Amino acid sequence: MTPMKQAPPAPFMQRKFLMLNPNPATTSQARFDATDETEKHLRRHGAGLCDLLDALDDPSGFSALCGLICAFDQPFPDANAVEAALHQIHRVLAEQAPSSLDRIGHQRNLPASNMARWYGARISELIARFRAAD
Repeated sequence: MTPMKQAPPAPFMQRKFLMLNPNPATTSQARFDATDETEKHLRRHGAGLCDLLDALDDPSGFSALCGLICAFDQPFPDANAVEAALHQIHRVLAEQAPSSLDRIGHQRNLPASNMARWYGARISELIARFRAAD
């Protein structure tokens, strides 16, 4: 019986392994952890955030989300790029007028006001992790 070859680990698992053996020249452990938490959040809640940002009148938020998702395709996501994308998404959510969110909610049958508040709060928490890491 011949041994089966194992598939290479997914980028997420590679980062988990490398997190245990960090290279201080690339990034601090705290910033790495903040980046990891951001990825976990996107895995759980990214679809809803995508729906909300797609519905908003400001396409820069959706563009920032796409850039954020692309950053996680790398074995070592750039923590600065992740943080910058979070700031951009947070800015877009914070700038939405309540009347605009109500209109979007009515047109798309989407609880846009509640979603904007919830995602804004979660993204604020993620941004705070990066600030604490500095």
